[in-house]
Amino acid sequence: MTPEKRSQSLIASMTWGEVAARLARGAVAIMPIGAGAKQHGLHMPMATDQIQAEWFAGQLAKKIDALIWPALTYGYYPAFTAYPGSLSLTASTFEALVLEIAEGLIEFGAREIVILNTGLSTIAPIDRALGRVTQPSGVRHLKIYDGPRFRAAVAQVGEQSYGSHADEIETSILLAIAPERVDIAKAQDSPPPRSVGPVDGPLSRTDTTSPNYAPSGSYGRPTLATREKGLILSAAILADLEAAFATPDT
Repeated sequence: MTPEKRSQSLIASMTWGEVAARLARGAVAIMPIGAGAKQHGLHMPMATDQIQAEWFAGQLAKKIDALIWPALTYGYYPAFTAYPGSLSLTASTFEALVLEIAEGLIEFGAREIVILNTGLSTIAPIDRALGRVTQPSGVRHLKIYDGPRFRAAVAQVGEQSYGSHADEIETSILLAIAPERVDIAKAQDSPPPRSVGPVDGPLSRTDTTSPNYAPSGSYGRPTLATREKGLILSAAILADLEAAFATPDT
C-alpha cells in the first residue's frame, strides 16, 4: 500500500480532526486483532497473526470506506505459553479490553465497527464482549479462517493430513502476503498424531504422549507450504470478508 493510501485508512497517520470528519461521513471503523507475541514455529515470526490482521484489514479498506485502528496485539492465547515469548491475557481481561475499545469507537460516532479477528481462542471472548456493547447492531465480528470460500480453498490445495497452527495452510498464507518474513528452510513438521489429532488444551514442547505434541511449535506440515497455495488461500479469505461484510447479520 502506498503512503498516500495508508494516510487515507490508518488512523495512526492521521490527525484527530481527520478521523472525526471521516467518521462523520460514515467511514467503517476496523479493529484488527492479531497476536504480536505468539509463537509460530521456527520459521515464522511471533507477529505472524499481527501481520495477517494488518494485511487483510488494509485489503478490506481498499474495497470500502474504512478507517483502521492500530492492531490489538495482545489477547487470549493460552495454548502457546509453553514457548518462550508467547504471552496470553486472561479471557476476562481480553474481553474487557475489546469491550472498552468497541465502546470508545461507538462514542466517537462510528456507525459500523468491524472486528477483524485472526485467532481461534479469541472468538468466544470477543463474542461475549460484543454482546455487551451499547449498540451491538453496529458491530461485526469477522473471522478470517471461518468463511466457506476459505474452507473450500483449504480442501482444494491442502495436502497435510493433520494441522492447525503454523502449518501448511498458515505458512502458505504468509508466503503469499509477506514472503520476506518466512524462513522456510527452518520449517519443521510436527510428529504425526498418535490418535485423532489435536484436542482442546495447550501445545506441548516436551510431552511426546500429548496429542498436541509440537516440539518446534508448528502443529502440522509447514514444509508442504508454497506461495502458490497461499495466493489461493488469501484470495479466498478476502472474498469471504467482502461477502460477509456485504451480508447483514441475522
